[in-house]
Formats: sequence, structure tokens, C-alpha cells
Amino acid sequence: MARLLRPYAWSFGAVVLLQVIGAVAGLAPLLAVVELGRTLLSTGPVDHGRVWTVVVVGAAGLLVRLLFTAASSGIGHVVDGQVQLALRRRLAARLGRVPIGWLSRRRTGELAKVVGDDVSAVHPFIAHAPGELVAAFVVPLVSLVYLFTVDWRLTLITLAPVLLAVALVPLMMTPARLREQKEFDAGMGRISNAAVEFAQGIAVVKAFGGAGRAHRRFRTAADEFTDAFLRWVRGMAPVAAGMQLALSPPFVLLVVLGGGAALITNGAMEPAGLLPFLLLGLGLTAPVAALGHGFDDLQAARRALGRIGDVLATPPLPEPAHPVEPRGHRVELRGVRFGYESGHEVLRGIDLVLEPGTVTAVVGPSGSGKSTLVQLLPRFFDPTHGSVVLGGADLREIGSRELYRTVSFVFQDVRLLRASVADNIALAVPHAGPDDVVRAARLANIHDRILQLPRGYASVIGEDAGLSGGEAQRVAIARALLADAPVLVLDEATAFADPQTEQAVRRALAALGGDRTVLVIAHRLETIADADTVVLLENGAVVERGAPAELLARDGRFAAFWKSHRSAVAGESGAPRGDEPR
Repeated sequence: MARLLRPYAWSFGAVVLLQVIGAVAGLAPLLAVVELGRTLLSTGPVDHGRVWTVVVVGAAGLLVRLLFTAASSGIGHVVDGQVQLALRRRLAARLGRVPIGWLSRRRTGELAKVVGDDVSAVHPFIAHAPGELVAAFVVPLVSLVYLFTVDWRLTLITLAPVLLAVALVPLMMTPARLREQKEFDAGMGRISNAAVEFAQGIAVVKAFGGAGRAHRRFRTAADEFTDAFLRWVRGMAPVAAGMQLALSPPFVLLVVLGGGAALITNGAMEPAGLLPFLLLGLGLTAPVAALGHGFDDLQAARRALGRIGDVLATPPLPEPAHPVEPRGHRVELRGVRFGYESGHEVLRGIDLVLEPGTVTAVVGPSGSGKSTLVQLLPRFFDPTHGSVVLGGADLREIGSRELYRTVSFVFQDVRLLRASVADNIALAVPHAGPDDVVRAARLANIHDRILQLPRGYASVIGEDAGLSGGEAQRVAIARALLADAPVLVLDEATAFADPQTEQAVRRALAALGGDRTVLVIAHRLETIADADTVVLLENGAVVERGAPAELLARDGRFAAFWKSHRSAVAGESGAPRGDEPR
């Protein structure tokens, strides 16, 4: 945070200086009332010239306070906007450089809270804290200097409420209170996650009668947050109430009047000497009370900065110091091992070669590591052991820009940007012309559907363009076709497509194939039949590989997997099983 705020040091200096002048000038009306009272209560004729001088000085002080504090607040809010913009830009830049696999394993609600709510929570720290801290120290300091010149004994009595309130502050920082604050923040995060998950999955849970369970999960998160909030309030309420009582005007006046009455009745002070303490005593406690009210906001800002710092401290995807360019697009996986958590490997010793001009299909039961395997090729993760080699170079030695010019990917879970359809297709090739975009859309069998949108290719996704899951997937396929990368990774990219569209896309990939290296997760039997090589994964290890016909002839694990899969499909559709792969 210090590095982030360093460019704004002069602005913060101006905020503090203006606030100091405004705070000191704000004492002028109070001191003017004191001097006016002394002048009017003094024996003898009233000095009218002095009276008007005091009035003018008080009014001028009030005007200076208004102008300077307004300027301080204005500059502080401008700096706050600049800092929040810088924070969001830094978060966006860091999230753009972290491994994509790290993002895929984080909940949307958590990251949305950091980028949105947590950055906004910094507002009190930037826009209000400098002025409030200055007022909390400068006003009491100047007031004390003046009051000590009047009567040091009553000054100490007037300080009693402030000292009592300050003595209660450590009770707000005990381990129990800090723990309750963390539980409060964690509860807020769970509510955000539950709300996002409920909103995203509402159609599914309602279709399968799970709305009650989804509601219960959200209610559970809300109930847990309520419990944490009540624990925090119960712990803080007595301390906060004590501070408010100590700093309240009635209590301060009671203390000052009690002490002043004792001194006056003993002849230790003139009655007129009580007036500055009655006025400045309240001014002495008001800034401290304001600081106490902002304590929760400052604590929330501190915790938010901690979470922002955690994201900014996430190690980015390591870039090579001296990037190398791949020679060709032959892909090799050499002794690859990988686990999301230490001690639990998802892939165990994968050795695999993907030759240019071939299609390699990865099959296997759920949980066998298929998706993890294909995510290594676009470097969503780095293997914990072994290496993934592209064109003779380890992926970790290839710059990310060059890597994503060489490797294109389409996954089953498609995400389109809130931009025009044309921009979504041309995402990897921003300089592509309209003819190239249309050609890719035709190959992906989505051109006619785009023309039906209100503004055709200029229609904006999420505004005037609503696409189904299969249509969004075809847009993603068109994007990959336009990119024309020599290595293509497909995670069942036609899963949501109808048979006609799937055939059209497969023909397009075949037509563009040439010496393209294709790695695909296969769930459909037709994909397996078209592949040059099939790799069967079980428990993160390759148990069989080869051409589909050869594997069937061996009558091994793949043959059993194939037969059970075809039987399941035939049973669901009632159709005959059809030809075996040749």
C-alpha cells in the first residue's frame, strides 16, 4: 500500500495541510465566543470596537474552516478515486498474469468481492482517515495549549472523559474481537459465494427439484453470518456504549461543571474562566468521538487491504528470462506428474507424443485426469514433475504471447465477453477483417444464427445478443478456427451442438487440419472413431494407447470401455450400435 500511495504523496500532504489550517481556524469561533463573553461580563463600559473585532475574527475563522476543509475533502476524494482505479488496474493486471488454473479453482464470489467490495472498502482509509486523524490530534492539541494558559487544574479535569474513552480502545482490539471480525468477513464471503452459485444454478436446481436445497444453502450462509455478526456486536456493544457515554456532551458538561464549580466555590478560579472549558471541552471530545465512529470503517479497510494484498501477492505465471521459440509443433509429455494439492497426484507419470497432422483423443472414466491433462498444454498449470515440450522447447521456456499464438483451445464451459459477436470471434486476431470473421463463423455453422440477431455481427453479447449454450460454443469454435493455431486443444468442444452442427464443425477442423496437432477429450464415440490415436486414462495414468481399431483388436481395457460406452448410448437412444471404428 505504501508503494501504491507514494505517487500521491503531494496530494496527501495537501489534504493534511488544508485540514490542519481548517481545524485550527475552526477553533476561532469558539475562542471568539469566549472572548466575547469575557468582554461583555467584565466590569465597566463595554468596548464596542473589541466586540466587533472578536465577531469578525470568529466569522472569518468559520469561513476559513469551511473553505479549507471543503478543499481538503475534495482533494481526498479525488485521490481516493485515483487509488481505487489504480488498485483495480493492479488487480486486473495480476489476475491476467496468474495461472489460469489458479483462477479456475477460485470461487467467483471471492474474487468479485476483492475487486469490488474490498477496493470500495478502502474509501474511508483514503478519503476520510487523513482529515479525521489530523482533526483528532490538532484540535485537542491547540485547545489544550489554550486551556492550560487559562487554568491547568480544570484542563486536567476536562481531559478525564477523553482519557476514559481512549482507555477503552484496547478493548476493541482484543484477540476475541479480532477473531469475531474475521468471522464476520468470512460470513460475508460465504453469502457472496452462495448468492452467486444460487443465481448461476437456479435453472438447474429448479428443474431437478433442488430449489429447496439451494435455498437452504443460502439461508445457512445467511444464518452463519447473522450468528457471527451478533457475536461481534455483543462483544463490541459495551465498549462502544462506554466510549459514546464518555464522549457525550452531557457527560463532558457534567464533568466540566462539577470541576469548575468546585474550583469557583473554593475561590481558585473566576466564574468567567469556566466559559472556555464549557465550549472547548466539547470541541476537545468531538474529533475523538468522530474518530471512534470511523474505527470500524478503518478496521474494515485494513482487512480489505489484507485480502487485496493476498491477491496481489499471488505468484504470476513465471515468464522465461530468455524466451525461446518452438521449432514446429510436435508435442511431448515427458514423465508428467501433477497434483492440485501436495500428497495427492492427479496425473502420475504421463509419457505421450502428439505428432503434427494427427488427432489424439483422451478417454477415460470421470476423475481419471482427462481435463487436467489437456489443461497442461495451454499451460493453465505447470507440471510438478516432468515437462511438456512443444517444438523441442519446454513450455516454461516459451513466452506466454508466443505460446498462445501457437496453442488454441476450446473448452466445454464457454465464456464470452460482453462485446460484439464479431469482437468475440476475433478475440485472438483483433486485426482480422470482416470476411475472415464471417468465414470462421460459416465453418463453425453459426453464421446464419448471427444474421438473425438484431444487429448481426455488431450485436453485443448480453445486451441485444442472447445465445444458447450450443451457440456460444460454436462462437468459441469460430474463434479457434480464426486463430488458426497449429496446436488445438478441445475439451469436448461440440458437447452442446446438434448432430448437424457437430458434423459441420468436424469437417471444418478436418479441412483446416493439414499438419495441425489436435488433442481432444472425447466423450462421444464419433470423436474416438475419427482419432488417429486414442489414449485411455485411469487414475491419472495411461493404461492403453493406439489406433482405435488396434485397441479394439487387443480386446483389452479400451475395448471394454468402448463396448460399455456404446451399450449405454444405445440403451439411452434405443438405436443400434452401428459400425466399429476402422
